[in-house]
Formats: sequence, structure tokens, C-alpha cells
Amino acid sequence: MNALTIILQAAGQQGGGMSFIIMMVVIFAIMWFFMIRPQQKKQKELANFQNSVAIGTEVVTQGGIYGIVKKVDEANNILYIEIAKDVQIRVTRGAVYPSAADTTQQK
Repeated sequence: MNALTIILQAAGQQGGGMSFIIMMVVIFAIMWFFMIRPQQKKQKELANFQNSVAIGTEVVTQGGIYGIVKKVDEANNILYIEIAKDVQIRVTRGAVYPSAADTTQQK
């Protein structure tokens, strides 16, 4: 019986679970505004760029190859990118990103 009363007194002295819950909610809110939200915004901007790629747009592929879009196959989501004079590669639309020159022009 003494052990039970000691445990109950120790639990009562620790404060309460409510302050811990509030602290966890605040930490999650901070993580949301500084980590998750900006990442979602970047992903949305990238998706908008990839869906709006047109002929003549400078892009860089996932593999790091720079080029200019020469042809767009909307039905298959394929882009034909010229990487050198008369040299074209075929990549999927999701594998391209704005080139460094293109991102500075947009801002």
C-alpha cells in the first residue's frame, strides 16, 4: 500500500500531461512552418514547371544534362531535348528541372 501512494504522489508532482501535449503541438507547428510547408511549395512549383514546359525552354535533366526542348509529345509525356547541334535525347517530362539560367529569369 505504501508503494502505491508513493507512486501516485510522484505522478502528481511531475505536473501534468497537458503541458507535454501542448509542447508537442507547438513543436509540430514549428516543423510544419519551417520544413514541411516550404518543401510542399517547392514540389508544387516544380510540378507546375514540368507541366508547362514548352518548345524552346532551357532545362536540365535528372542526370545533369543541359539542353533546350525541341519537341513535346503530350500524349506520352515525353520531351525531346537538344543537347548539342543535331543531337537530341528523349526524356520523360518528370525528369526535367528548370536550368539555373531559367530560374534567375523567373524571379
